[in-house]
Amino acid sequence: MLQDRRRWEGPFAALMRHRSLTWELSKREVLGRYRGASFGMAWSVISPFMMLGVYAFAFGTVMKSRWPPEAGGGHPYTVILFVGLILHGFLAECLNRAPTLIVANPNFVKRVVFPLDVLPWPMLLSALFHAMMNIVVLVLLMLVLEHHLHISLLLLPLVFIPFILIILGVSWVLASLGVYFRDISQVMPVVATALLFLSSAVIPVSALSPSMQRLFHLNPLTFFIDQARLVVLAGTAPDWSGLVLATLAGLLVAWLGHAWFMATQRGFADVL
Repeated sequence: MLQDRRRWEGPFAALMRHRSLTWELSKREVLGRYRGASFGMAWSVISPFMMLGVYAFAFGTVMKSRWPPEAGGGHPYTVILFVGLILHGFLAECLNRAPTLIVANPNFVKRVVFPLDVLPWPMLLSALFHAMMNIVVLVLLMLVLEHHLHISLLLLPLVFIPFILIILGVSWVLASLGVYFRDISQVMPVVATALLFLSSAVIPVSALSPSMQRLFHLNPLTFFIDQARLVVLAGTAPDWSGLVLATLAGLLVAWLGHAWFMATQRGFADVL
């Protein structure tokens, strides 16, 4: 009866009710990644630089990819590329980890009092922390290469809000499906890679044929990357109407994802 009532409480009720638990699990997520490493937390800044170097060399030097001036606003290709990689990296980390959230913690399932619907939150907050570190690297890169920042950069959190809501809802669904269909954890890395190359992360949509443009715009990642580039690189406001619609869609996805998780979690113990 309690589980049925909690199903309709919404996606934020568990977070509010278990703030301390969520915070401790989030810290463990972040610190555990670098435990035992010689450079410790410094890797949260070093890794983005290394990742950017690999992508910049592969696309900029080897493949000689260039962003058309009318699409890139004259910004260095490395900076344009990195904005897209930040958003994709955040999405990919959640997509890849969500299917194993419950499977990797069977002891939590056996504890009746443990709120399983809290588990996606620490994962998401950990991914958000690393996205923030990537943004710090992006700011430093822009200061070195362009010597200035746009005040509209402060609007970037508004782009992330609906993006986070959508990822949160999808994470609850994947966490549930990962219990019943273990193979889904093998599929998600492929899906994450497909979302990267079928988005505007590495290629401007305007350079594609009309049919391919429609395909790329079906990928939600394209919208959020384009909005992030507007506020970070172009120095303009995002598409407000688009963000409002995306936020409403995000709230719906988060609510449905949480409801799905709560409806299916009663069978977790039997499967695990």
